[in-house]
Amino acid sequence: MKAVIQRVRSASVTAAGREVARIGSGLVALVGFSAQETPATTDMPRIARRILTLRIFDDDAGRLNQSLEEVQGELLVIPQITLMASLTNGTRPSFHTAASPKEAKALYEALVSAIKAVYPHVSIGIFQAEMVVALENDGPVTFVLENP
Repeated sequence: MKAVIQRVRSASVTAAGREVARIGSGLVALVGFSAQETPATTDMPRIARRILTLRIFDDDAGRLNQSLEEVQGELLVIPQITLMASLTNGTRPSFHTAASPKEAKALYEALVSAIKAVYPHVSIGIFQAEMVVALENDGPVTFVLENP
């Protein structure tokens, strides 16, 4: 699993000309899954806790020292297969290491369920939809989280 996590002032997702999600201050997590992962072998509760407890919000001293939970921000989780693309050969991305659509959907849903089980302020994108993601990056603060 790979996640690009961005601290945002706001973000929205539109699919088929209709807004499907909108958040205020918080995080956008773009997530992709590898072919080696399964819902049974991937510790989704641990990954959910990592995302929710990353200390990437400013404290009163201006240091990155508070988590999404501490600031009670919102979270937007968006599936993104392109994170798993290999760019090692040629100029066309290869997705041979990415999870199949069926497996990726199960993994995405498991991650969203694990997050929602412990945190109420969660919105999601639509799996396998052509989406327009708009966001106002705050900082900018962007991190890549990888599950071995």
